Amino acid sequence: MADDNEDLQADEELPAPAEDSFEQLENDSPAERSGHVAVTDGRCMYVWGGYKNAQVRGFYDFYLPRDEIWIYNMETGRWKKSKTEGDVPPSMSGSCAVCVDRVVYLFGGHHARGNTNKFYMLNSRSTDKVLQWVRVECQGVPPSSKDKLGVWVYKNKLIFFGGYGYFPEGKQRGTFEFDETSFWNSGLPRGWNDHVHVLDTETFTWSQPITTGKTPSPRAAHACATVGNRGYVFGGRYRESRMNDLYYLNLDTWEWNEIITQGICPVGRSWHSLTPISSDHLFLFGGFTTDKQPLSCGTPLVQAKRER
Repeated sequence: MADDNEDLQADEELPAPAEDSFEQLENDSPAERSGHVAVTDGRCMYVWGGYKNAQVRGFYDFYLPRDEIWIYNMETGRWKKSKTEGDVPPSMSGSCAVCVDRVVYLFGGHHARGNTNKFYMLNSRSTDKVLQWVRVECQGVPPSSKDKLGVWVYKNKLIFFGGYGYFPEGKQRGTFEFDETSFWNSGLPRGWNDHVHVLDTETFTWSQPITTGKTPSPRAAHACATVGNRGYVFGGRYRESRMNDLYYLNLDTWEWNEIITQGICPVGRSWHSLTPISSDHLFLFGGFTTDKQPLSCGTPLVQAKRER
């Protein structure tokens, strides 16, 4: 399986496999995958993208089809595969997605030609027989092209943090640090960042707030969760380490705070999940350690209080 900074190097020279390549993998549930997005509207879960480790035409890592989305109905416990049309995103891994009012928003990711900073939406409430992707042309200065970033949802805003990708072309607030090993790979060198970008979903305009306080180090493949007006972030990869620090950003004042936890601290990790399970608790699950070991345990993490 590709590590979190080794983005399907074999697949970068391979066009998307024909549909019949996947027939043996798909029955009534999605094929196993990594680097996909999975978001929920409270009733259904939507799964899109990612890659699979299996031999196809001599290669072992390949992207899953881009023109389909798998929908899991939480009430019936059944999967449904839906074909999509329109401005279909390229097949990608490491994209960032959320579902708000049954609209799936998708940003960034890594595809066969590198990273992207394009923004897409898919309205699952549509009465069309086939769901339609729309590529949204946003105003303002967008984030740099990247993958493995996190997002918080607050009021009418999507707030993106961190990631791994190209050096920003325009002026950006925050820190970017090159990954020295990326200079030896084909294409543009990449690195980690701690940038915060805000997208207003009413005007589709990008902006960057001025943050204060103790800013987390640049990172990628971290996990984010929103509780009240706090955006929490735990762990992620920075250089060769997977971290186990915990921060929150006040989404009204844009002040960063580090939380010093009590008890046995979870091991550092990347590619994990951080999920609100009540108004004052988060649940940490899974991940990938510095020693490249997958984790399967869960931990109640913190009592999360709303800022006043």
